[in-house]
Amino acid sequence: MAKTDVKAPVTKTSSENGKARTALKPEITVAEKLVELFRLQHVDSQVDRIKVQRGELPLEVQDLEDEVAGLETRLKKLQDELGEVEGQVSDRQNMIKEAKAQIKKYEAQQAKVRNNREYDSLTKEIEFQNLEIQLAEKRIKEAKAQIDGKKAVVDESKHKYDERQKDLEVKKKELDDIIAETEKEEKELQKKSSAASKHIEERLLSAYNRIRSNSRNGLAVVPVERGSCGGCFNSIPPQRQLDISSHKKIIVCEHCGRILVDDYVLERVMSEK
Repeated sequence: MAKTDVKAPVTKTSSENGKARTALKPEITVAEKLVELFRLQHVDSQVDRIKVQRGELPLEVQDLEDEVAGLETRLKKLQDELGEVEGQVSDRQNMIKEAKAQIKKYEAQQAKVRNNREYDSLTKEIEFQNLEIQLAEKRIKEAKAQIDGKKAVVDESKHKYDERQKDLEVKKKELDDIIAETEKEEKELQKKSSAASKHIEERLLSAYNRIRSNSRNGLAVVPVERGSCGGCFNSIPPQRQLDISSHKKIIVCEHCGRILVDDYVLERVMSEK
């Protein structure tokens, strides 16, 4: 009978098994996910508090900046219009000078004419130039009235612009002072927020940011307080509270959609220094 070769089954060594085990990261529990989410919320809420301290100042500064920019544009337009009318006055004054010079030339020529036809022709030219002078003087008078009106509007606009510019400087200083007081703290909190975000999976972080952006007070993760949602204060059924404390899955409020956490998560985060 011919011999047959039987290969022994290949078995992994203990070192290979060890590598396989280390390659698999342990699954993060729901409880830890909730702790990370609430930690991020806690930091972001502190940043929100600093922004609330600034109140409406940033919006007021922005509104004043827009108003000052609008007044500056209007003032420049008025000044350009004023300059244009003043230019028209200057052009007509020059035209009057030229017309008078023409009249003198024609009058000198009249003294040298040899017949009535040439004399009459020069007389018509003189009359025409006088009419041009009268029309130019009328237009100058009208333009000067416009200039007086536009100067009054320019002065009023300039006064209003200066007032708003001063208001803007005062508001900016107030805002800068508040920012200077809280800048260091805010930067530290922003660093903590960024660090905390890195520990949260992308899907949860996206949901957190979406809920937070839709919330007026910026709360996306809230504790259960006295059997009610800490965000909208609607009552939470006892069975729902048990589901929250079991940490088997992430539970959201049926009324406002915020993520709900129990005392365990709250204490874990609040006890950290």
